[in-house]
Amino acid sequence: MYLTNARRAATAIALVWGAAASAETITIATVNNGDMIRMQGLTADFTEQNPDIELEWVTLEENVLRQRVTQDIASNGGQFDVMTIGTYEVPIWAKNDWLVSLNDLPEEYDAEDLLPAIRDGLTVDGELYAAPFYGESSMVMYRTDLMEEAGMEMPEAPTWEFIEEAAAAMTDKDNEVYGICLRGKAGWGENMAFLTAMSNSFGARWFDMDWQPQFDSEAWATTLDTYLRLMNEYGPPGASNNGFNENLSLFQQGKCGMWIDATVAASFVTNPDDSTVADSVGFALAPDAGLGKRSNWLWAWTLAIPAGTDSEEAAKKFVQWATSKGYTELVAEEEGWANVPPGTRTSLYENQEYLDAAPFAQKTLESIQAADPTNPSVDEVPYTGVQFVAIPEFAGIGTLAGQEFSAALAGQQSAEEALEKAQALTADEMEAAGY
Repeated sequence: MYLTNARRAATAIALVWGAAASAETITIATVNNGDMIRMQGLTADFTEQNPDIELEWVTLEENVLRQRVTQDIASNGGQFDVMTIGTYEVPIWAKNDWLVSLNDLPEEYDAEDLLPAIRDGLTVDGELYAAPFYGESSMVMYRTDLMEEAGMEMPEAPTWEFIEEAAAAMTDKDNEVYGICLRGKAGWGENMAFLTAMSNSFGARWFDMDWQPQFDSEAWATTLDTYLRLMNEYGPPGASNNGFNENLSLFQQGKCGMWIDATVAASFVTNPDDSTVADSVGFALAPDAGLGKRSNWLWAWTLAIPAGTDSEEAAKKFVQWATSKGYTELVAEEEGWANVPPGTRTSLYENQEYLDAAPFAQKTLESIQAADPTNPSVDEVPYTGVQFVAIPEFAGIGTLAGQEFSAALAGQQSAEEALEKAQALTADEMEAAGY
């Protein structure tokens, strides 16, 4: 009997090892944002459905992720089978034949349910090249208790003038409460995402119709002066090091009167498990300067598959799972409807359970639908993109300009010097690129 039991045990071990040996591993590069961290915690659902696929995660800070995946796909490095990329990269990389088309996802995936504003940005020549994990615009998140104490009422659609008045009224530096928190960390997708969207509302442009940089314009001077004044007088110390995640933490700790940033943050600032001010958060549209353009952007963090992967079918199964209606329902079941990935599907904004649970839902949808990538600023521009310029060179020049503006915020140079340097370096890069 002992030998029989031993043989059975050996057979079971062999079967386990055989299954492990035959499992296909896919490597997923993603950003360290809250929704992606939550996804990693729920992937047992995927592996139970797909026991022949193992998942390996590479989770990186936003700027580092962008650098790593761009280097890998441009060199055909093959490190990743699924990449977390955004609305900026997808059309550029698709035109370079760097991405696998997702047009063959099964009918039950229901690609037609994707919000048109989000889907259109991920589609080239009728082919969908990335699946949106969440979509976002930007809006004002604010402390309703501090606004009330200041004797003020946030409008549904505030101006920058009102924002500055409210920031002054809510600032209490002795108690580490700052009237406003904004991105200061350098990066084309960090401080320049915010500043580019802000500049649109002041009538600024990256380029005129002849592709000449416009940092020497009065509109850019007004944008940067306003931003630096807000941050220097009413913002937290060390703001030049703060990006999305750092400001999220500050707001959750009750240290920001207002925070203007991605709509996706709303579920995290209203979650009592994470936020000390969850019961006193209000929402408003991103500010304007009275010129007809608000400072809201348009973005989606997406899952895409690099061309040349050896695990295309397994990668597609994961992408389908992570961006499906079923995944939304899984998050709702595990974490509550308010915490599902927002901004990707029409059906979510027709779901009364979600609308009841998420006080920010309507503002998010309104902000996404109001952003116009084809007409982002007051004056005509030769490019598309709201908080970015949809050309390959933008990642480089956006980061360089962001470094200059971050240095100005840190007090290392004046606004005028930062704008002069941004103008010169952008002109040099664009001339070298042949524009």
